[in-house]
Amino acid sequence: MATAPEHSEGIDPERALKYAIQRIRGDRAEIIDSVTPTWDHENATEEIRDQIKPRAKEPGYVTGSGNLDLPSSPNWYVPDIAVVPKQIAKGGHALQPAETILIVEVSSESDAETDRVIKRKRYAEYGAPLYLLVDRVEQSITLFAEPSRLGYTHVDGPHPFGTSLHLPAPFDLDLDTSGL
Repeated sequence: MATAPEHSEGIDPERALKYAIQRIRGDRAEIIDSVTPTWDHENATEEIRDQIKPRAKEPGYVTGSGNLDLPSSPNWYVPDIAVVPKQIAKGGHALQPAETILIVEVSSESDAETDRVIKRKRYAEYGAPLYLLVDRVEQSITLFAEPSRLGYTHVDGPHPFGTSLHLPAPFDLDLDTSGL
């Protein structure tokens, strides 16, 4: 079987992948030879989702992990959890971070630095109002709020796992981190 050259002239592989993923129709896409989440990563994600989901449903939000587009950038992210208004989640298209209510990333050793630095900067730059970082490497949780082009202006944490962390409205919830 022939394989395509790694970098064809004039084709940006990251932009091409972004284009393809956003246009896949159906329920699933699978990327072979990628790092998949471990079960402890999935456990941490579910612990957070189980706590925020009841509070998200009340005002008409949905929790999921759909793709987030960063316009004018070749990048897009698929967060572990995003909370978005239900009416815009039905559009069938990628959303932008500014359209979210909350973004949650659960880090692993392979992506911890990306979640701590790059995604935090990009989510703030693109207006995500709340970014919750569950750092499994450092065993800590941090809530970033009040985004600006230069980063988040309010940081609550890092707090060690086991510490309760308050999520502001619309959640108004003390997040239990003991099961992370």
